[in-house]
Amino acid sequence: MARLYSNENFPLPVVNELRELGHDVLTIQETGKANQAMSDEDVLAFANDKQRILLTLNRRHFIRLHNKHQPHSGILACTFDPDFSAFAKRIHDAIQEEGDLSQKVVRINRPQK
Repeated sequence: MARLYSNENFPLPVVNELRELGHDVLTIQETGKANQAMSDEDVLAFANDKQRILLTLNRRHFIRLHNKHQPHSGILACTFDPDFSAFAKRIHDAIQEEGDLSQKVVRINRPQK
């Protein structure tokens, strides 16, 4: 399973669901780096240093960093979905489909109704 790092605004219920699916998820809160106004560059660098794929709702900023070729172990750029179980399942499925996510951005979009 994947080693993930969730940034500050990522929903904890989704993190918990991903853990139930067997993923190793580290939250920014667990690292003691929450509420420190870390730059997006620093968040991505931390995830990369720990060899973790970044989970974020802050899609635009992290896709921009990817396009600037900042090294990373992968970015899962998500659209918020209040159906946390379905949200986690889409993330899980995308990880399974993609395999190695190093230097890749995968968009996890909420289904259209």
